[in-house]
This record gives sequence, C-alpha cells and structure tokens, in this order.
Amino acid sequence: MKSISAVAERAQQTPSVRWALASLSLSMLLSSLGTSIANVGLPTLAQVFNASFQHVQWIVLAYLLAITTLIVSVGRLGDITGRRRLLLAGIGVFTLASALCGLAPSLWMLIGARALQGIGAAIMMALTMAFVRETVPKAKTGSAMGLLGTMSAIGTAMGPSLGGLLIEGFGWQAIFLITVPLGLLTLVLAHRYLPADRQKPKTDRAGFDPLGTLLLALTLAAYALAMTLGRGNFGPFNIALLLAAGGGACLFVFTEARVASPLIRLAMFRDPVLSGSLAMSLLVATVMMATLVVGPFYLAHGLGLDAVLVGLVLSVGPFVAALTGVPAGRIADRVGAQRMTVVGLAAMATGCLTLSVLPESFGIGGYLLPMVVITLGYALFQTANNTAVMADVEPDQRGVISGMLNLSRNLGLITGASVLGAVFALASASVDMATARPEAVASGLRITFAVALVLIAFALAIALGSRALAVRRDRR
Repeated sequence: MKSISAVAERAQQTPSVRWALASLSLSMLLSSLGTSIANVGLPTLAQVFNASFQHVQWIVLAYLLAITTLIVSVGRLGDITGRRRLLLAGIGVFTLASALCGLAPSLWMLIGARALQGIGAAIMMALTMAFVRETVPKAKTGSAMGLLGTMSAIGTAMGPSLGGLLIEGFGWQAIFLITVPLGLLTLVLAHRYLPADRQKPKTDRAGFDPLGTLLLALTLAAYALAMTLGRGNFGPFNIALLLAAGGGACLFVFTEARVASPLIRLAMFRDPVLSGSLAMSLLVATVMMATLVVGPFYLAHGLGLDAVLVGLVLSVGPFVAALTGVPAGRIADRVGAQRMTVVGLAAMATGCLTLSVLPESFGIGGYLLPMVVITLGYALFQTANNTAVMADVEPDQRGVISGMLNLSRNLGLITGASVLGAVFALASASVDMATARPEAVASGLRITFAVALVLIAFALAIALGSRALAVRRDRR
C-alpha cells in the first residue's frame, strides 16, 4: 500500500497531471464565466433587440435553467457512459453555443443558443469535480478542490467587469465570442491529458433512468421558474409552479424507489456526511446570494457610493475567495475536511452577526470587513465540504454526486435571490428600492443578515450533528 501511495504522490507532480488539472480548471472557469458575464449586457441587449427587461432576462434564465435541470442527470450519464467522453462533448457544445450566441441575429435565437450553452456548462460543472479523484491522489483532493473553487470565484468575479470592457470596446457579441478560443484550448488540453474512461463489461453497466431524469428536470425547472419569474414578487403563477415542483418531487421519490437503475439512489441520503453536506451547501449558497442582491443597494443607496466604487467594493469578496481557495484546500488536506467545514461556517456566522448590528456610521469599512470574513468563511466551507463528499465517493457515483453538490449550490443561489431579496425589500419598507431612504436601506441590510445568521446557525448545527454521527458510525 505504501508503494502505491508513493507512486500516486509522484504522479501528482508530473506535467501530464498538471495539464489535466489545467483543463479541469479552465472548464470550471468557463462555466462560471458564462453565468456572470451576460448579466452586464442585458441593458445593451434590450436596446439592440428593442425588447423589454422581461424578455431579455431570459438570456440569463435560459442558461441558469439548463444547468439547474440537467446537472444531476448529466453527472449520472457520465458515470454510465464515460466521464471523459461526455466532458469532451460538453466542452464542445459549450464552445459551439458560444459562437452561436455571438452570431445570433434575433433575441430568441440568442436565448436558444444560451440554453444550449447551459447544457454544455451543466456537463462541465458536473464532471469537472468528478474527475478530481481520477486525476490526483486522495491526499491531494482538498488542494485540487480548492483550485477549482478558485477558478469558479475568478470566473464569477471577472464576468461583470470583463463583460463591460468587451461591450464598450467590441460590442455585445464579444461577451460570448471571447469564450470560443478558450473553449477550444480547454477541449485540446482535456482531449490530450485527461485519463481515458475505464471500459466496463456490458453486464456491469447500470441502465439510464429516463423517467426519473424527466421528472427531476421538470421539478427543478418548475422550482427555478417559481423563484425567478416576477423578480421576487410571488403571484398565483409562482405559487402554482411551486406546488407543481412539490408534486414533482413526490413523484420523483416514488419513481426512484421502484426503478431498477435509479438516477439517484435514495439510500445514499442515509449517509450523514452526504445528506448534511447537501443541506449545508444549499443554506450557505442562499446566504451568499444575499451578499450579491443586498450589497449593491446598500452601497449605492445606503452609503451613497457611485457605480465605480460599488463595483470595486463588490469585487473584494470574490477576490478574497479566489486567493483563499487553494490554501483552504491544503489546510483541509492536513487538518481534515469536516473540521474546516465547521471553521468556515463559524466565520460566516461571525460576519453575518456583525452585519446584522452594523451602524451606518461605520461606512465602507464597516461593510467591507465583515463581508471579507463571510467570503473567507465561504471559501473554507466550500472547499472543505466538497472535499469531504468527493474524497470517498464510489467511482460509479462520482458524476451524480458532483452534480448533486452543484445542484444544491444552484438551488441555494436561486432561493437566496428570491427569498432574501424579498426579505430585504420588506425590511426596507420600500416598494421602489431606488428611492428608498438610506436609513431604510441600512435597516433592511441588518434584518436580512439577521435572517442569514439563522440560516448559517442551522448549517452549523448540521455540520456538528453530521460529524458526530459519522464519528459514532466509524466506532461501530
């Protein structure tokens, strides 16, 4: 066993492994960049296509919906058919769709191309994390996960500023065409350096679950639409969609308990580490979305900053996450992922508590310091949580588990934008946030982060509880 470990350790240092990690990093960067780069172009695209906000928002929604509805299914498909083969196809689809977005002659063709781009991004997100255990030794899983987290943070942070520069210099098409050469580079590196799929005998291959896949996709689509349509205002249509999502979830569970080869094995949720990690990921992502929804309004209308300063302050959080990802992974490898999960959540709780009692007189520094603590805690949590789950997953389940981790994060972001956005609006007692008084905006910030503190407290309780259960189970 020692010699095998030594060989794996040396393999981690070889150039081919470094290039394989580079292809996975680029894959994560591109899918994250696709999420954030289009948002800044919505006002321009509304003018270009002479369309309303309700119509151009589908440029963002189509991408988000494609990822949310398909990410678990494509992860499972990779487990069955071969992850390398499917990841190469996903990178190719993403790159082709990026070109189609830049060449789209109409709004609806652009929306269709964005949906296709989202399908490619779903494959890339689901299978990139699944490939880590096939690329690096188990002892280095945390470092690799930290690297992927860093690339995700860089893509998310870079999107708005890069998009603005590209639109200003080259026109709206450039925000999509910029990913074409990067996609081609990623495809070449992945094809050259990713390990080949292991061939299984046909008798050992699990079947695909088309009914479960369809039910899950429809359920997730209904939930995502319920939370995003109407920009946080819940009307009868949103409620109907939410009820449909609840009914779809029940049907999905009923179906998965009876099919021979389920999309998701329900028995896996008996594992306290996995089920706890998914729940924590959802709660933490919900809170992180509050920083993106509430922060700009507080900085602009609460503190009276101009657009340039707002952008600079908002970029600090992702910058901290980008710097923290790799060191957090190395620490998780040394001291244990579950312990680092608790530390990260405790830091997030500290930051939320500070913001919930923040006096307006503290200004930018009073907002920025706790926000840095929250982001630092998030980077520690995300890396450690992903490492704790993916380090010991069975090879034939890595794709679907990676997809579920990404799904829980996506659902948290969608929920946070809607629910905590509504909390902020209600707490500010303002119908139009643009005309709200600074004191009202500051009050809304404090109440929103008080709610966020409660959510992080739940996540912390889950972390401590699942850790205790895992220890008790290991002693038996």
